[in-house]
Amino acid sequence: MRYLSDIVEGLAFTELQGSADVEITAIVFDSRKVVPGCLFVAVKGTAVDGHDYIDQAIKDGAVAIICEELPAHTAAEVDFLMVANSAKALGTMAANFYENPSTNLKLVGVTGTNGKTTIATLLYKLFRDMGYKCGLLSTVENQINGKVIPSTHTTPDPVALNKLLADMVHEGCDYCFMEVSSHAVAQHRIEGLKFSGAIFSNLTHDHLDYHKTFDSYLKAKKAFFDHLPKNAFALTNADDKNGNVMLQNTAAHKKSYGLKSMADYRARIVENQFSGLLLNIDNEEVWFKLVGTFNAYNLLAVYAAAMLLEQDKAKVLVSLSKLTGAEGRFEYLTAPNKVIGIVDYAHTPDAVQNVLSTIHDIRKGNEKVITVIGCGGDRDKTKRPVMARVACEWSDKVILTSDNPRTEDPAQIIKDMEEGVDPAFKRHTLSIADRKEAIKTACMLAQPGDIILLAGKGHEKYQEINGVKNHFDDMEELTEQFKQMV
Repeated sequence: MRYLSDIVEGLAFTELQGSADVEITAIVFDSRKVVPGCLFVAVKGTAVDGHDYIDQAIKDGAVAIICEELPAHTAAEVDFLMVANSAKALGTMAANFYENPSTNLKLVGVTGTNGKTTIATLLYKLFRDMGYKCGLLSTVENQINGKVIPSTHTTPDPVALNKLLADMVHEGCDYCFMEVSSHAVAQHRIEGLKFSGAIFSNLTHDHLDYHKTFDSYLKAKKAFFDHLPKNAFALTNADDKNGNVMLQNTAAHKKSYGLKSMADYRARIVENQFSGLLLNIDNEEVWFKLVGTFNAYNLLAVYAAAMLLEQDKAKVLVSLSKLTGAEGRFEYLTAPNKVIGIVDYAHTPDAVQNVLSTIHDIRKGNEKVITVIGCGGDRDKTKRPVMARVACEWSDKVILTSDNPRTEDPAQIIKDMEEGVDPAFKRHTLSIADRKEAIKTACMLAQPGDIILLAGKGHEKYQEINGVKNHFDDMEELTEQFKQMV
């Protein structure tokens, strides 16, 4: 239990009604989760305004209210604190409520369009392999030193996030590696956290349904770096044109990594095969289990971060060479007739191109590439034709299908994708709304040695249709089909 005066420490509030000397049992920003003795934070969201639920929160037992606008009638027995931005205040208060857990371990955030999950997961696996107790906050799952906690968002809300960090501190964790999404920055979910380092992977077309413009998306990522403390490190991809933009206003220690540009940490691809990568990294040749140029960047980012966290170079390279990546990231399977199946989370044009170009670089000769791909419903519609065009340009045959249609008509989503299919590719493109049938068709079309890419879902084990998550697993479906291929 905490006192309100302790929880609001560091906040600038424009008006206070009450003593702020009340005990608080919990911080709540969802009126449906109000409990007696809690502090209710009225946040203005994209769809719902918490200010509309202040009266209900008080009826259900809230003893203090944080808001941007005072209601017309305020209850005398309830403390009211008015702030300029409730969402921003929520992060600071959540950190205070859990005794600022990010100051008691080394917290490293990873941001960018692609690669966040792999980089964060590899860092977590690496440091655990080297003997440290660690936490992981990622799109796939959250972990506290080996204990798995299901993940619902790339970056949790401030209360859940600080609770997880506090649990990590309680378990004696030395480090936490977390994905930092652009939504999390824009919505102030990381407000109040102290980062020891930040890593930028790359920036390409994504989330414009939320950010509206690429510039706004860029600024959301950049804001993460702008607020880093002086004693933190800021590590960026020198080969991405936006890498230097991230560093422009940061007070943190600036470092870079790259395969092409001059950078503080460099690597060169010596061999690239389905079985792994041979990299010359910091003048050492090392074989890694991960595949593709995009994973060369991920591995280099992890190595550079480990060096900035003052780890031993030899130990880092030995441990990294043993590790596998995150679930659903370029996972591959070989059928009895030598057809190769690859499952990957690629759900942006750039990610799809990265995976397909990697396949193109590795394949030996005349193998055909068959890509099964869809686009999510209720999300950025502008990338749908681009995704289809990229898939067609880099594949011998493409099957357009469903990928979490949510509340949209799958046929309409596919129609949007078809607009990006050049007439020259139309005879090599099929549209099959049922994803299971699409995968089955791809397997029927494949000849020995051909490569099937199932793009978009990766680690996800569901299809979301009209608010219901129905079990569906690309790897499971692929495995079942491959059993029948001889």
